[in-house]
Amino acid sequence: MSPVLRIGTRGSDLALWQSRRVAALVREFSGAESELVIVRTSGDTDRSRALHELPGSGFFTRELQAALAAGTVDLVVHSLKDLPTDEPAGLAVGAVLLRQDPRELMLARPEAVGNGGLGLAPGTVVGTSSLRRAGQALALQPDLAIRPLRGNLPTRVQRVREGAVGAILLASAGVDRLGLDLQGLAATRFEVERFLPAPGQGALAVEVRADDTEVARVVGPLHEPGVAEVTACERAVLKGLGGGCHLPLGAFANRSGERIELLAALADLDEAVTRSSLRRVRVSGADPEAAARAALAALSGSGR
Repeated sequence: MSPVLRIGTRGSDLALWQSRRVAALVREFSGAESELVIVRTSGDTDRSRALHELPGSGFFTRELQAALAAGTVDLVVHSLKDLPTDEPAGLAVGAVLLRQDPRELMLARPEAVGNGGLGLAPGTVVGTSSLRRAGQALALQPDLAIRPLRGNLPTRVQRVREGAVGAILLASAGVDRLGLDLQGLAATRFEVERFLPAPGQGALAVEVRADDTEVARVVGPLHEPGVAEVTACERAVLKGLGGGCHLPLGAFANRSGERIELLAALADLDEAVTRSSLRRVRVSGADPEAAARAALAALSGSGR
């Protein structure tokens, strides 16, 4: 391990907050000092297209993983929802942690608020490049117009302030972590039963080299088994459907006594992202794998 632990991170405000938080926890638990190494990813570079129009997967992780494998950095910090379910050879997740509010947050201009199914006026333009968000929004309120919108969180909030779109959908955790000023916007946090988050939303993942036992030892105390258990269930559904960043899947699991309860929703969108139907399932299992298998079977039974 380097004398100073090198933490690979994207350069967005949220990614830097997350990586600094991990650095603080590493210092607290092990006394190790860290420095941040910013790695520009393909998702940061190509913002001219919606995410589902970009080829491949891992838009926000590939270059970070390459830097880790090459030894340029000692560990990398990801938003767990961005991390592909197939781990590259030689790398491993050393810790899953810090799941904050997993809910979806809608920010709308006051004039866009209405009595539609999503709480918006008919014809409101909703900015999002997430097929999951578009699919659930259209299923709840078919008279919306979806417009691709990319950029970091402050940029997207500014776009709705400027009137480029009437409303946007975001992860609550990211907005809370950055403490963004939402004054003048109508904010709605949807309970997960109404609008399902991405698998792993709100949690962080620390990735390390599989053979680096020293770094694994340092990040091990950061691992939160309860967070890892439920997010593993959500991500198992994603993997079972063969999906990645493009799959319009929402999933949320929680432990209830001796069982894992899981909600999942898969959207069926038309090519133009103007219409959507939604298949929702609620299942439970004795462990994350059992609950995920039940959800996959239920989704298949719905006609998939």
